[in-house]
Amino acid sequence: MRRRLAILAVVIGLSMSNLAVAQLQWRETRDVPGRSLVDPRQTDGVEIYGSNGVITIRTTRRITVRVFTILGQNVSTATLNPGTSELRVGSRGIFIVKIGNLTQKVAL
Repeated sequence: MRRRLAILAVVIGLSMSNLAVAQLQWRETRDVPGRSLVDPRQTDGVEIYGSNGVITIRTTRRITVRVFTILGQNVSTATLNPGTSELRVGSRGIFIVKIGNLTQKVAL
């Protein structure tokens, strides 16, 4: 009986953490100074930054971006307009950002 309760508690905990991750939203911002982690000449004008729990993407065109944890859990999927956009993850770790054929690791 205790084992079943423990399994149920783990399942509920995982579903609650997925709920919190699913609520992350991108927000458009003004230009963000900083060092690019990606050479924009090789990535069609897309730059990716990671700092202080925030993933920032600057792009010159409309893109679809997907962000995953290092374990493969989808954190966010969104279509971003040209300009600078931020995703406040709020936790430290390594995230994988996928934009078209570009895959980039971002450490926060």
